Amino acid sequence: MRVLFLDESGDHNLAVIDPSYPLFVLGGVIVDQRYAEGPLEEALRDFKRRLFGREDLILHTADITRNQNGFERLKEPAFRERFYRELNTLMRDLRFQVVACVIRKNDHLQRYGVAALDPYMLSLDVLVEGFCMDIGQVAGGGVIVAERRDPTLDRELDIAWLNLKVQGTRFMQAKAIEHRIMGLNLRPKTANIAGLQLADLVVTPIGRKVLGKTIKEDYRVIEEKFRCSRRGRVEGYGLVVLPK
Repeated sequence: MRVLFLDESGDHNLAVIDPSYPLFVLGGVIVDQRYAEGPLEEALRDFKRRLFGREDLILHTADITRNQNGFERLKEPAFRERFYRELNTLMRDLRFQVVACVIRKNDHLQRYGVAALDPYMLSLDVLVEGFCMDIGQVAGGGVIVAERRDPTLDRELDIAWLNLKVQGTRFMQAKAIEHRIMGLNLRPKTANIAGLQLADLVVTPIGRKVLGKTIKEDYRVIEEKFRCSRRGRVEGYGLVVLPK
């Protein structure tokens, strides 16, 4: 079975758009379930033990960037350099595919106006389509795992998932989605799930790249992991940027 671990970067709100980050990114990683529950979990636990002497830390981009919630030692330049060097090596060695949908919110709103779809729901449609294609005709061949946020957002996501199973998407019929994907599971951050932490680590570098910011080593690692066509094409397969 394949697992799509989801995370997001940016705000899906179209009413107020942050000029410094006018994007919404929904993305994550596709991993074989046995690998996710075995080698992937152990690799992240080993990484945390080696650098921090503990396994209960949650790799979370916001905490890493702000040197908080267990990452205070990252204020030390030498340790921070070692952390990123070893993290990039770890991610390069792990087996996973990256998928992401990026919505340029100003362009999206300008093109569609009051009819503009919610960026989260639009992105979810795109990623579910791609995941279904990745699974193929296998019955119950995949499951989606996302992080719990707050009751309102979680309820909206549950409704969006039910809608996908009833109405399908532009390119994927509802019965195909229900046939191939077993369900959408929401898990709390405190569950310390390696796949969700890996998803967290990939979405922000993708947003930075689309904004045209300086490319760092983390994105170079991610770039090698994008889902692609047999001919190596990433656009439309591993990365979708909307509107086109």
